[in-house]
Amino acid sequence: MIGQPLSNREQIASSPVDAGGPAPLAVRGIAKAFGTTQAVREATFELRAGEVHCLVGENGSGKSTLVKILAGVHRPDAGTIEVGEQSLATLSSPRNSMRAGISTVFQEVLVVEPRTVYENVWLGADGVLRRNGATEQRRRIAAEILAELLETPPDLDTPVERLSLSMRQACCLARGLVRDPRVLILDEATSALDVETRDRLFALLRRRAAEGIAVIFISHRMDEIADIGDRCTVMRSGETVATLEREQATADELVRLMTGEDHLVAPDQRAKVQRAITDEVVLRASGVALKPGAAPFDFELRAGELVGLAGLEGHGQDDFIKVLWGQAPAAGTVERVGPDGATTIGSAAAAAANDIGYVPRERRAESLLESKSIRENFGLVTMDQDTAGPLLRPGRTRARLAEYVQRLSIKLGSPEHLITTLSGGNQQKVVMARWLATAPRILLLNDPTRGVDIGAKRELYELLGRLVSEGVAVVMLSTEVDEHVELMDRVLVFREHRLSSELDGLDITPTGLTSAFFAQQEGPLAP
Repeated sequence: MIGQPLSNREQIASSPVDAGGPAPLAVRGIAKAFGTTQAVREATFELRAGEVHCLVGENGSGKSTLVKILAGVHRPDAGTIEVGEQSLATLSSPRNSMRAGISTVFQEVLVVEPRTVYENVWLGADGVLRRNGATEQRRRIAAEILAELLETPPDLDTPVERLSLSMRQACCLARGLVRDPRVLILDEATSALDVETRDRLFALLRRRAAEGIAVIFISHRMDEIADIGDRCTVMRSGETVATLEREQATADELVRLMTGEDHLVAPDQRAKVQRAITDEVVLRASGVALKPGAAPFDFELRAGELVGLAGLEGHGQDDFIKVLWGQAPAAGTVERVGPDGATTIGSAAAAAANDIGYVPRERRAESLLESKSIRENFGLVTMDQDTAGPLLRPGRTRARLAEYVQRLSIKLGSPEHLITTLSGGNQQKVVMARWLATAPRILLLNDPTRGVDIGAKRELYELLGRLVSEGVAVVMLSTEVDEHVELMDRVLVFREHRLSSELDGLDITPTGLTSAFFAQQEGPLAP
């Protein structure tokens, strides 16, 4: 079934399932609107028992809304959901979804602090947070699944806030698996995992699929889709447009169906252009140590330069970009260098006051006020531009936001809608727009394309090209090797909380980066 047109959606629904019984899950004609925004127009597909079924599409294509319908968070306006032999108009609550045998793990790392690993794995199960709620059987199940996901699993009584981001997400994945679901939905759930944990998850999914579980797997990473997917359904503009078998779901074909265009990376982005990087140093880190006892290092950033930060998860690159934003290092200093001299950057407020912008990795925890509107979230750092005396003038914010809606192609209904009504990619664009509105001379981006679709990535790449051509200096942490190869002038590779290697020019290759990630020798690697 290669690339069925919209008029042939009936063929998608009739895709054969295993002869042993009904499809574990089928959605037929699902639609959902939020006010005047039609999030899902018509979604129709079904799962086979024992398959990993990828669901792909650009941000705003309706994937997340469809997943929330299946998870019982939203009720559809039309259509039916079939779970096994039972036809349902709706899964009316998350609890009812779980009772129907559906477990959902979302992109955002949903853990409760201060609670233990055990309590978070069994969160939502009756009695877990009550006195003596733990049972030996439940503890054994949790421990076994975590052991499958993590080479060194944490003790079940460890407070979850002590864990790394990847380990916290492993707890969320274990939560989805402990109930032995018939359908497991992973909505961008790998984006917070390190490579090793992701590979262990994929091995676990293959074992569970062999036992008959059906998996819906959502990812924007083509390598993951090629690695784990058996079939792939594509959504565009709120509709399911095609379901492809594994051998047909090539990266080029998926991109064509998702976007109507032919390339994963736009042709003018396939080779790095020669940029006019100046000798003007705009940011300097001197004698920085990321942990007590770690080897110190120096770093200078020049106007018009795009520098990548890379390494295995948890090896210091996230700490370094936060140090540049004003977090105190174990040793050393960071200075903003300008025509009038150098200013020490010792806090986020000092960074912002010196024309530095920062887009953090965790949107929900670090960037967004979820109870506020799109306009209010956009205007958080430029509020002083929107006041007249003691009064706030929201019209000014709306006018400035409208400029960036057009410039960044932000898809929204009304600027007064809650920020949570936007897809993850469009939320990220609002955060980016917030800082661009300050006219920064230095932009720090902490994994800005995590969970962002191919089209939005293209737009970000083009935006970064324009910014550096205007003399803006950019430091970008990325977990995707291809982004470093395509975009960066230099890449700093971190290992064990020290600067392990620096690559530039033609040395920035997948092989060079991967070798630097796993290098064992002491001291900086040869570039």
